[in-house]
Amino acid sequence: MGRRRKNALSASNGGRKEIRAYGIRALLSRHPRIRQLKRRHHPCLHGNKLWSASWLLMDFFKKQGMPQGSRVMELGCGWGLASVYCAKKFDALVTCVDTDADVFPYLRLHAEVNGVKIGTLQKDMNHLSKAVLQGFDILIGADICFWDSMTHSLKKLINRALRGGVKSIVIADPGREPFLDVADHYVQRGLGHLLDWGVKQPKSIPGHILQIGALEA
Repeated sequence: MGRRRKNALSASNGGRKEIRAYGIRALLSRHPRIRQLKRRHHPCLHGNKLWSASWLLMDFFKKQGMPQGSRVMELGCGWGLASVYCAKKFDALVTCVDTDADVFPYLRLHAEVNGVKIGTLQKDMNHLSKAVLQGFDILIGADICFWDSMTHSLKKLINRALRGGVKSIVIADPGREPFLDVADHYVQRGLGHLLDWGVKQPKSIPGHILQIGALEA
């Protein structure tokens, strides 16, 4: 958990109340509207702030593109910044999934201030069935594999998604061992690519992206 904390954007933004990058407004913990939400909603599993790997996803899709109107599911969405980007830049039909319903008010606030609409679904990885997954073209995730106990569930979810016809799966991470274990599993089987990826805005963020399947922009 210590490594995960070091990647929180709020740790390095001093007194700033929001970030603007990639055409997106991201409200930080000091923002009055976030502070209001924190008095009423208390996310668990680290869903109480923005996480850096979301910017890696935005940069990836900025450069690689995405078919307009794609059906996108974000796993472990938290505040859902990557989903907001996909909806705003590519008119994606996005559903954000998280096991903790208390993250959704923060997601809805970011959707509101960025002028997009996003659906929500409260489920964990183990309860996303093939029938649900087959309604989507692209699965995305940022900072979602940070404990060893998560690797098995994520692999099974990816396998169900592929069997259900999901065309592309894109997961970003700063390089935690559980994530790298999942990435190696698919790279070794010729199903995915592990890409070194970094961004310079809103700060310097190094990391990796696991891409399974192809995007047809």
